[in-house]
Amino acid sequence: MVATVQQKAPFFTAQAVVNGAFKEVTLDQYKGKYLVLFFYPLDFTFVCPTEIIAFSDRIEEFKKIGVEVVAASVDSQFSHLAWTKQPRLEGGLGDMKIPIIADITKTISRDYGVLVESGSDAGVALRGTFIIDPHQIVRVVQINDLPIGRSVDEVLRLIDALQFHEKHGDVCPVGWKKGSHSMKADPIGSKAYFEKEFSQSAGKRKNNADSTSPTKPVKKAHQ
Repeated sequence: MVATVQQKAPFFTAQAVVNGAFKEVTLDQYKGKYLVLFFYPLDFTFVCPTEIIAFSDRIEEFKKIGVEVVAASVDSQFSHLAWTKQPRLEGGLGDMKIPIIADITKTISRDYGVLVESGSDAGVALRGTFIIDPHQIVRVVQINDLPIGRSVDEVLRLIDALQFHEKHGDVCPVGWKKGSHSMKADPIGSKAYFEKEFSQSAGKRKNNADSTSPTKPVKKAHQ
């Protein structure tokens, strides 16, 4: 079964590098918490360390909202550990605050639908990001092609939106961020959002039009 939104996350168990040591990590460990599981292609590459370091350095922002973060690639735990020993100035990871799973059998990558099966990149994982809720249901799936790095801010925004919906029942429209207007998911309740949002937009357009319209020359009084 490939990981699918609204379905149970595929189970996994694997060796990982955790705080500089080897440790078994399983999906079951994260029951009752939100989990961001993200895959990257390979160790000792180029875009990958920028993403992994960004997630690791901001882990406290995730933990404050009850979220754990785990990275995974098809490399071995020995490769992961060696990469953490390499200085960041040389493209290494340095100290890591998140587990890095060794998916050397490629089973996890395949189960989550990110394993490249053919072509020149066969055998590596795409940049897949999965947000899994406390019931271990997949709620968000995003998959980037190999050259395109992710945004930690966007992952946090998606979690904020998901948790807001879980708490309040409202749905989150385009570009929603904390403090933005949400909407009721029904024809009547949603009108309040549309009226508020589009009346403001209309007002802004009118103000912009007024500010850009040519002004009439002021007639000078005869002296």
